[in-house]
Amino acid sequence: MSNSAIERAAAATPPKLARRVRGLSDRAIAWIFVAPTIFLLLAVNIFPLIWTIRLSFTNYRVNRPNAEVEWVGLRNYQRILTDEDIWQTMQATAHFLFWTIALQVLIGFALAWLINKKFRGDNFWTTIIVLPMMLSPAVVGNFWTFLYQPQIGLFNYVVGFVSGTDPSSFSMIGEVSLAPWAIVIVDTWMWTPFVMLICLAGLRSIPTSIYEAAECDRASPWRQFWTITVPMVLPFLMLAVLFRGIENFKMFDLVVQLTGGGPGSTTELTSINLKREAFEKWRTGYASAYAIILFVTVFGLASIYVKALNKVKER
Repeated sequence: MSNSAIERAAAATPPKLARRVRGLSDRAIAWIFVAPTIFLLLAVNIFPLIWTIRLSFTNYRVNRPNAEVEWVGLRNYQRILTDEDIWQTMQATAHFLFWTIALQVLIGFALAWLINKKFRGDNFWTTIIVLPMMLSPAVVGNFWTFLYQPQIGLFNYVVGFVSGTDPSSFSMIGEVSLAPWAIVIVDTWMWTPFVMLICLAGLRSIPTSIYEAAECDRASPWRQFWTITVPMVLPFLMLAVLFRGIENFKMFDLVVQLTGGGPGSTTELTSINLKREAFEKWRTGYASAYAIILFVTVFGLASIYVKALNKVKER
């Protein structure tokens, strides 16, 4: 903004308002700019949370807005915690979380280790590896659904070529024993680059002088890896696990596109089960209690994990 524009704006400001603004401290002016954003965040995040907590103690159904709402207390929470079907969805979610995080950490760290070696074309291969992470989960789900087709899918053809089995003899998204692994493979393919980038940042933050000192002490490469690389990259690995754990706990769109929670309820994660309770069975109060339990679970586990992460950083 030019000086003439500033002068015109100052001249157009009423004298009383100008005196008030001139008398404000820097802290007060900062709050004037920040307050609208804080108010918007409270309106978008805090109010729905409070409203959900209130609904969780009732039998409210959103498809019956004129029906009498009964205050049921902790009944919804008791029914959820004693429901065997919900515990099965928890087990499916835990299976998905464990294997996706384990595979993404192992493969992501290995890729970061290789790229950190600075070979010819490393930037090109980094770009190629990161491409899956840039795609929409809906696009990835449709893409892999086509690859998993028993008759024309490339995945079945490759497995059949390597193992010698008939490609049409199995269906990754149609069999109970294979469907959970189908979504694990797709999520690992899509989000391993994210873990790789975080690990790569950790590897490149290690000063080369530490390795030079270790070489002067005649430490072997294996010894350097376990005593220098792993401890210094560990906070970055833990941070990647935290991010992927939170994201995968609420995974929805990718699984819906691939299996829809099937076959049966084999791949029905908690997010899919919650959606069915809220928008197919229309048990809004029950679904609200379900959402609160999931929120408390994620928040509690994340808080404990962050404390452990902070202790690792302090070493």
